[in-house]
Amino acid sequence: MASVGSYLKKHSEALVKDVGIEAACELTGKSKATLGRYYSHNEEHGDRFMPIDAVAALEEASSYPHVTSALAELKGISLSYNESRRNESDREGGVNKDVIALSQRFAMLMAEYNQSIEDGIITMNEAKRMLKETAALQHVLIEMKLHLEEESI
Repeated sequence: MASVGSYLKKHSEALVKDVGIEAACELTGKSKATLGRYYSHNEEHGDRFMPIDAVAALEEASSYPHVTSALAELKGISLSYNESRRNESDREGGVNKDVIALSQRFAMLMAEYNQSIEDGIITMNEAKRMLKETAALQHVLIEMKLHLEEESI
C-alpha cells in the first residue's frame, strides 16, 4: 500500500503544479500548507490524501486528469482522453438529443462495418475506422448517461 500511496501523492502533486498553487488554493478552499500535506512524502503525512471533491475541482481546471488517470492505472483500466471538455460542449437538448446522436452514430458504425466486411476481410485501416466510430458511440453513451443522471436528481 505504501507504493500506491506514494504513486497517488506524486500525481496529486503533478495536478496541483499543473493548475498552479495559488489557483489550486482558490479552487479547493485549502491553504498551501494543506495542499502540500496531501502530496508530502513525509511519514507524518503518509495517510493524508486529497479529498475527491478537491481532485474534481482541480482536474476541471487542469490540462490533464492526473489523479483520475493514476487511479485508473492502479486498477488496470485504460482511459481514452478526449480534448473536448464536458462543460465546454453544447449540453442543450438532454436525452432526446442524445438518442438522436446515438442512432446516427450507430448507423455510421454499421455503415462502416458493412463496407469493411464486403470482401470478407476487415483490414487494419477498416478496423481503425470502426474503432473510431465505436469510440464516438461510447462518447455519446457517456453524455446520455450524464444527462439521465442530471434529470434524475
